[in-house]
Amino acid sequence: MIIKILGAAAGGGFPQWNCNGRNSASVRAGKAGFSPRTQSSIAVSSDGVRWVLFNASPDLRSQIAANNELWPQAGGPARNSPIRAAVLTNADVDHIIGLINLREAQPFSIYGSARVLATLKANSVFNVCNEAIVPRLELPLDAKTQIFGAGEDLGLTVEAFAVPGKVALYLENASAGGNFGSRDGDTIGLRIIDTKTGKAFFYIPGCAELDAPLAALVKGASLILFDGTLYTDDEMIKQGLMQKTGTRMGHLSISGPEGTIEAFKNLEIQRKIFVHINNSNPVLDDNSPERRETEAAGWEVGFDGMEIRL
Repeated sequence: MIIKILGAAAGGGFPQWNCNGRNSASVRAGKAGFSPRTQSSIAVSSDGVRWVLFNASPDLRSQIAANNELWPQAGGPARNSPIRAAVLTNADVDHIIGLINLREAQPFSIYGSARVLATLKANSVFNVCNEAIVPRLELPLDAKTQIFGAGEDLGLTVEAFAVPGKVALYLENASAGGNFGSRDGDTIGLRIIDTKTGKAFFYIPGCAELDAPLAALVKGASLILFDGTLYTDDEMIKQGLMQKTGTRMGHLSISGPEGTIEAFKNLEIQRKIFVHINNSNPVLDDNSPERRETEAAGWEVGFDGMEIRL
């Protein structure tokens, strides 16, 4: 199984178009240790030929251009694509807007929770992916789903499960109380399995808390790609970027006594990689003390083009 990180940044990318914070300014200036990243998405293949997208970033067109595995087959039909399916973990803008790049009557399948599919249905712009050609298939929670696309078994099985999270920002309902209208299925995690070999990994790009059921589920995994949005809960406030904490946005921070590093310390996971990293996060500076502390704790910081094989 081949895993490629297409985009390792959170919404807005790195640098973000309107951000003049230290990190974004440094990457624009070409400062050593700062590398640009596009918005959150990965691609997975069981055979290196047919690929499944996991989330569809607004930057998907440029991500396809940067990864020749996702190009049309040379010598093939006038229109063809190795992208056979897209699996969505939530309805955040940075995870669904890229579907619009996949119009042009190309067959593939879209998988998502009932809540996510309902969001697509409620927004007519997604009809550019004609359901007669691009079926939308529900991904049931706590069950294994074989992934199909363009009439083929793609050799991957996905097990979806609800994770602590929050409804997408544009769907928030403040009157619903502290969870802002979030329900099971708004944010999901995935266990992605190579059907033939049985090898598997976890992909959880958004998570508000590592609760006991989730910790038990991922314990002992060979690989996890996990939400690395913020290093500290209040970093965007301190940097003058936004008056919201990570907790308010539904993201667990990397550091601190209740942060990701501490929460994962005894889970015996072989390889741990942060993805969905916000432009404010100091781990994006290769030379920062926060980056050194993160790596010393056994974590890697994901980057665009990173490839993992299981």
